[in-house]
Amino acid sequence: MAEQQLAGKTEEELWQLYRDSKDPAIRDRLIRQYSPLVKYVAGKVAVGMPQNVEFDDLVGYGVFGLFDAIEKFDPNKHVKFKTYAVTRIRGAIFDELRSIDWVPRSVRQKTREVEQVIRDLEASLGRAATDQEIANAMGVTIKDFEKTMMKISGTSILSLNDVWYTGDESDNVSIADSIESSPSLNPDVIVEKDEIRRVIVQSIQELPEKEKKVLVLYYYEDLTLKEIGAILKVTESRISQLHTRAIMRLRAKLTNIKKGIL
Repeated sequence: MAEQQLAGKTEEELWQLYRDSKDPAIRDRLIRQYSPLVKYVAGKVAVGMPQNVEFDDLVGYGVFGLFDAIEKFDPNKHVKFKTYAVTRIRGAIFDELRSIDWVPRSVRQKTREVEQVIRDLEASLGRAATDQEIANAMGVTIKDFEKTMMKISGTSILSLNDVWYTGDESDNVSIADSIESSPSLNPDVIVEKDEIRRVIVQSIQELPEKEKKVLVLYYYEDLTLKEIGAILKVTESRISQLHTRAIMRLRAKLTNIKKGIL
């Protein structure tokens, strides 16, 4: 389709045309229109990243997320494309960073250890474990536990994109995957995904108040960690710790619940 033919189309019309035809000209038009989103998301992810992580590299990783979002977006779901695309772009950046595996092995091992302790504790307690309880279970002082969390939050890449994790690399389901539907889904699969969605929402609601607030402000209000720190009147590093802890706690909770759902 010629550019002049697209000029008078509304955004909704463009999406419907592309969904029906997969016309490369429409796809290129959408890529140009939404490419600023990639730099926006990359800028947010870059905050707190080590100096060896280049902003331009993050943009490059995010472009693949934009392509993926354009291909999979369904305008009939009444979800804004920008909201959908931000999740896909952020997920693509995190996926690539994880594949580079720049996190020291000792930190990665400590992250798994803390997650396992949280998972076991909360399964036995039936509620969110306190920092003191986690520290006790690890056999360390609360001060040493805080130091561990500081180290983890400074290097780990944890997000809602991979929180639905079973411990088996071949059996991962992200929140994005769990809420994405397809025309080919049968009723049983749709019911299963509705249940996963319900459990995720319930699990977020059961997080400690500060951690829940950080997740809402970061993922749904789209604020940076620095902006959240200003709102909650704590340092950016403290917000980073709260974010990491919330994701680890949420992932542990969902891992415990998953066996009863799938």
